[in-house]
Amino acid sequence: MPEHSEATEQDLIAHTQAGDPTAFDELIRRLTPRLYGLVYHMTSNHEDTNDLLQEVFAKAYQSLNGFQGKSSFYTWAHSIAVNKTLNFLKKRGKRHHVSLNDVDSAIENDPDFIEATASKDPVRETDIKELQKKLNEAMLKLSPNHRAVVTMFDIQGMPHSEISKILGISEGTVRSRLFYAHQALQNYLKEFRKP
Repeated sequence: MPEHSEATEQDLIAHTQAGDPTAFDELIRRLTPRLYGLVYHMTSNHEDTNDLLQEVFAKAYQSLNGFQGKSSFYTWAHSIAVNKTLNFLKKRGKRHHVSLNDVDSAIENDPDFIEATASKDPVRETDIKELQKKLNEAMLKLSPNHRAVVTMFDIQGMPHSEISKILGISEGTVRSRLFYAHQALQNYLKEFRKP
C-alpha cells in the first residue's frame, strides 16, 4: 500500500477499476474513520457499525466500475453508507431495543472535548457524563432520517450541499430536517439547559 499513499482519489479509482485491489484498500483506509463515525452515530452500536461497513465496502467495490465521477468518491461512498444504514435501521425498527450498554459516544475520546471538560470537580464530571448519556439517548429517539442529518451536519461538519447530494434530497429538506431534529433534541435535553 505504500505505493498508493500519495496517490490522488482519481488515481486510486482508476487503479482499482484496472484490477489493483491495493488501490481500493487505500481508498478504504482513507474513508474508514469518517464512515465509521457516520454509521456509528446513526446506529450507536459498534458491532452493527462494523457489519454495516463491511457491506458498504463490498457494495462500493462491486459498484466501482459504474462510478462515473459525477460526484466525489467521498460523496458516493457516503451515499452508500447512509442508504445501507437507513435500510438497516428501518429493518431493525421496533424489534430491536438499544441497551444503554450499547450506547458509547465517540465524543468521550475527542481530545478537544476532553480538554474542554477536564476538571477536578467530581460533581461537574458526573454532570458531563450524565449529559453524554442523555445526548446518546436523545439521538436514539430521533428518526433515522433526522439522525442522519444531525450526524452529518453537527458531528461530521458537512455543509448542507454535501448532505443534500449524499441523501439525494434538496438543501431545503436538509435544513428542515435539521430544524426539526434540533427542536426535538432541545426538548429531550431541556433539563440540562440553564434558566
